[in-house]
Amino acid sequence: MAKSPKALVIVESPAKVKTINKILGDQYKVVSSMGHVIDLPKSTLGIDIEHDFKPKLIVIRTKQQTLKKLKAEAKSKKEIYIATDPDREGEAIGWNLAQEISEGKKLYRVVFHEITKEAVLKAFKNVREFDKKKIDAQTARRVLDRLVGYHLSPLLWKKVGSGLSAGRVQSVALRLIVERDREIAAFIPQEYWEITADLKRKDGADVITASLEKVEQKKPEITSQAQAQELVDRIHQRSFQISDVTEKEVRRNPAPPFITSTLQQEAFNKLGFNTARTMMIAQELYEGVDLGDGETVGLITYMRTDSVNIADEAKKRVRDYIGQTFSSEYLPATPNVYKSKKSAQEAHEAIRPSDVFRKPQDIKSFLTEDQYKIYELIWRRFVSCQMMPAVFLQKRILITAGEFNFSASASTLKFDGYLALDCGSEEKEKQIDLSKFQKEDILELVKIDPSQHFTKPPPRYSEATLVRALEEGGIGRPSTYAPIIHTLVFRNYVVRDKGYLSSTELGQKICDLLIEYFPKVMNVNFTATMEDHLDLIEEGDLEYLKLIQEFYPPFKEELDYAMATIEKTTMLTDRQCPDCGRPLAVKWGRRGKFLSCSGFPECRHSQSFATGVKCPEQGCGGEIVERRSKRGTTFYGCSRYPDCNYTARQLPKAI
Repeated sequence: MAKSPKALVIVESPAKVKTINKILGDQYKVVSSMGHVIDLPKSTLGIDIEHDFKPKLIVIRTKQQTLKKLKAEAKSKKEIYIATDPDREGEAIGWNLAQEISEGKKLYRVVFHEITKEAVLKAFKNVREFDKKKIDAQTARRVLDRLVGYHLSPLLWKKVGSGLSAGRVQSVALRLIVERDREIAAFIPQEYWEITADLKRKDGADVITASLEKVEQKKPEITSQAQAQELVDRIHQRSFQISDVTEKEVRRNPAPPFITSTLQQEAFNKLGFNTARTMMIAQELYEGVDLGDGETVGLITYMRTDSVNIADEAKKRVRDYIGQTFSSEYLPATPNVYKSKKSAQEAHEAIRPSDVFRKPQDIKSFLTEDQYKIYELIWRRFVSCQMMPAVFLQKRILITAGEFNFSASASTLKFDGYLALDCGSEEKEKQIDLSKFQKEDILELVKIDPSQHFTKPPPRYSEATLVRALEEGGIGRPSTYAPIIHTLVFRNYVVRDKGYLSSTELGQKICDLLIEYFPKVMNVNFTATMEDHLDLIEEGDLEYLKLIQEFYPPFKEELDYAMATIEKTTMLTDRQCPDCGRPLAVKWGRRGKFLSCSGFPECRHSQSFATGVKCPEQGCGGEIVERRSKRGTTFYGCSRYPDCNYTARQLPKAI
């Protein structure tokens, strides 16, 4: 008869339970907390401001049965191992849960960054106590976010409209998008011209294309066709000769292994995946996939990380793989080392395969299409990061034609290095042969081509470039990027259009109001500094209570001023309420602008804000209204839905 398990192991996700239980054996019972069990209440502030900002943690209503089951499991066990995720949030989730169920038990904290037999067993041999500093850093973040969100959101409800929200980090991200949109709208294109010349040697057929670089030793500013043509006419009268030829080797180093932000960026750029989709797939790969033998295997390391650190054993394995797959010249004498940002948690690892010898093609049949694409992206980046640089021979030709100086350049791949892994064709330079052109060669003009261009505004933020901007600005942390974007879209502050983000009228209105009355909260540098302070708490160099005490008084002063000063304006229209005849007013809600009876709450009539364009369906008679999909994209539909199902991505022309 099998013995009852002596120890209870608690993980966050139910997807991990079966795999970890199989690794540990019958002496352990593995169960899931299903994420947070103990947290701040949703309906109230949950922070005791009068008593050192103490969080008022409660058992989440929907998790009461979960906690009851966990307590029942813990009752008969001698030891409890908390194996929640290895980040600050996981530390706090585990600690709060332990306070409820660990009375009189031996309590251990277990951390692993990949769900493999070796990693899990090693973690259970190296248990530790909970990290109070990490818990304090997470508590400080939750308290700060709650103080901002639960004070600003009611202000928006009162002064702008119901269903709105603001947040310490999300509002700064919104500001970035709004300011970029306005920069684009205000941009005035400037005309400029470029001049290129096709040239060949007198004794050969080879042609090179050279660009005009200088006129009388100065970079030309060509702003009109007349100016360009005047230069072209003068150039036609000149003789061309190669005045100098230079060659140099250029080494291109492989990119570091992925962290959360760079994985999200690459998945968008290469695969068109948004941040939420990328993280969902990465979570599946981390938690494990059945590879056909009934064993669920974690395929990648933990995917919420800002560290490019690589475990020594993983470095050894990837070097073995490179040595066996490629010749020795592709393997550096010592492992490549990459430097993380100052704020990165070095105890974490970069995102990498749990076993580099598990090649994407070998397990493709066991993965979904999306899983395969993300795994291949991670696997290739990891292998390439430990290979030799690619070496290019860069040749540059300078050409003199009187007072005009032209140049042509090209790179030839001399050693492919990490590019042997075929990390992407865009990495490889177009091969142009300039070897036949030598110094003092006389050249003939084949063709001269003036071309008109206009300066372009900065591009709209994509999810990838917004994540990069947040990371570079020190705003938020790996676990926050995807939720920030989701919230902005969900609240209708931002819409997605073919992978790019643009602010709505509501988003701009909210942004302007917050900047006017809460300049510190909306300041990018202030938000980044706050993240640095949270890191200092984790490092033990700052007391979290001191941080909150310094933040709250000036914030409360701004809040009181805003509540007393901001007036809600009512925009009446010339339309009448169909129910009571009073004027309809423009109002704002989570879904944006809508029309509501000015007699609210006595009359509760509301309707979508029509565009004034009639529905093109024959005999319909409805108006086209702007709508949003669940994914946050804008489309247009008939106001008579569901009687009329007309929809379109673009606003139809007025009939």
